Amino acid sequence: MVVPFPPGGVADLTARPLAAALEPHLKQPVAVVNKPGAGGAVGMQFAAVSKPDGYTLLCALSSISVMPEVDSLFGRPQTYKTTDFAPIALLNADPTILVVRKEAPWNSVADLVADAKKRPNEIKYSSSGVYGTLHVAMAMFTHAAGIQMRHIPTAGGGPALTALLGGHVDAFAVGPSVVAAQLKAGTVKVLACWGAKRLASLPDIPTFIELGYPDVEFYIWAGLFAPKATPPEVVKILREATKKAANSAEFKKAMENLNTPVYYLDGPDFQKFWDKDANRLVKAIRAIGKVQ
Repeated sequence: MVVPFPPGGVADLTARPLAAALEPHLKQPVAVVNKPGAGGAVGMQFAAVSKPDGYTLLCALSSISVMPEVDSLFGRPQTYKTTDFAPIALLNADPTILVVRKEAPWNSVADLVADAKKRPNEIKYSSSGVYGTLHVAMAMFTHAAGIQMRHIPTAGGGPALTALLGGHVDAFAVGPSVVAAQLKAGTVKVLACWGAKRLASLPDIPTFIELGYPDVEFYIWAGLFAPKATPPEVVKILREATKKAANSAEFKKAMENLNTPVYYLDGPDFQKFWDKDANRLVKAIRAIGKVQ
């Protein structure tokens, strides 16, 4: 199971308990292999061109829809196409949250925006890479708010969190699972949520839509994919095994511990969800434009 990011991010935190839950149903070991680079494009390309025999899978995030559009934006050959993959199952889907360190001077989005307008490009935020999942969410916000913040890309959600906790950046957008421990410990604070409605686990945190940013909506989801040419009978086996794994008590407990409840959709329904989400992300990339 290829994870196109380093350990510690949403994809990795989802893949590892899923791999363990899959093993009894597939009756063989399921190894998780991290292949980070280029905002996830390296690992996704690797999976796209792998032998379509069911033995190489990809646990990817919503950024799988972003990279082909970015390639087109810059007029370069696409690293891969979304049509290179057969969706097996959606595993979880949470909106990102805007996180800052506990000691940060801002207690609301309004505070952050006002400060950013006074100090263009001085407030820094980390991400999982240029045009990666976490970068797109922040770019949507800064574009809508009319502010400029300095982007410090890293190789994934885990390193992006390390940059925040180490004081190298001031903020970042992240899936709740990645900062679950820090939220419990009170070492970070949350200013807003990118969802259409508030998170059940963070009922006091407003959405950007509530705060007057109607187009700032973004979800960080994790899904399982196989190369497109994988035979239908093999895809069927993988779908059935993944359904059992995703609904197992062990996997559900692992996700609950990360404040990320399971949101399972089987292949065909996942495809519909993916198409709708990809359309929203493509529009966002076109609005953001080229970022060097």
